[in-house]
Amino acid sequence: MHQLAGYLNSLDPAAGEALRIVSYFDVLIARGAGLDGLLRGAAVLSGTAAGAEIRGRVTRRAPDGQPLTEPADPGRRSLHRSHADWTVWLERHGEPQPHDEMILERLALGVELLRARRQHEAGLDAIVDPVRPVAERVTLLAERRIDPSASVRLLATHADATAPDTGAPSAIVPTRYGLLRATLDLTGKLATPEPAGLGTWTRADRAPESWDVAVVALRLTDASTPIVDATDLGAMLLLAQAYDPQSPHDDVRTLAALDPRAADILRTLAEADSIRSAATELGMHHSTIQARHEALTHTLGYDPRTTIGRMRYIAATLLLRLTAPSVPPRPETA
Repeated sequence: MHQLAGYLNSLDPAAGEALRIVSYFDVLIARGAGLDGLLRGAAVLSGTAAGAEIRGRVTRRAPDGQPLTEPADPGRRSLHRSHADWTVWLERHGEPQPHDEMILERLALGVELLRARRQHEAGLDAIVDPVRPVAERVTLLAERRIDPSASVRLLATHADATAPDTGAPSAIVPTRYGLLRATLDLTGKLATPEPAGLGTWTRADRAPESWDVAVVALRLTDASTPIVDATDLGAMLLLAQAYDPQSPHDDVRTLAALDPRAADILRTLAEADSIRSAATELGMHHSTIQARHEALTHTLGYDPRTTIGRMRYIAATLLLRLTAPSVPPRPETA
């Protein structure tokens, strides 16, 4: 499909873009995206806010994918589609853009399919949504024949990860880190695709708590640790949950600015028993490592080999993994 879209785009850019839009929504729908995922897709593709009202409940997404909570301006609903119990729209000043109709058409189709599906089975994205009332979550669990007091945990994987073939509830869910796949684990025996973040075990009616930490755990995976269990984080989990990745701490900004070689030397210095053993591990002269230690201490603003310094370094390393790839530079001081 991507090759066909590229070929069409070379012949007829308008047709190529239309096919890309169709393909984009088809993938979202096939992967079980919920309403937020569909609105996010429409907003990203159109470059303007997308909204939906279903049985009196309004949900809106900005072009950057973030939820909009302020009241919508009725005058900006340049295009809309309505059904018996739902309406979807794009919010744009002035005339619609060339592909707005196609985007809205695919959004409407996605919502219609979503509603049809949820007449029989509510999406998992609703169960892990923290803004939903507990009573509503209990109802959704009951519809799936899941005891609200049952012990469950959520698994977080990338959106393009293969969904479990065990019948475990799974859906694409929008998060602050983009679209991720949520899977409800009732047994602890699910075959987990890698990488994956495992949430803590909790009552089913408190599923959002497990999902929140599963997302954190996924962000902490790497090539050497492709699966991270949030339970293993202990007290560090509190720090990770309180962290705002859009507003990095100065310690995090400083680590992000280090080049790979300096970062490797710093890690070795923080973990080694002594500066001499760090020099041996790095294959460098003791005096050279001593000089690098002093320079890094000046750059960091703390000594990574002291107890407090190691604590700051470990915390900053953890939070750096939770930070968006592009870390804003430290603000200039007067």
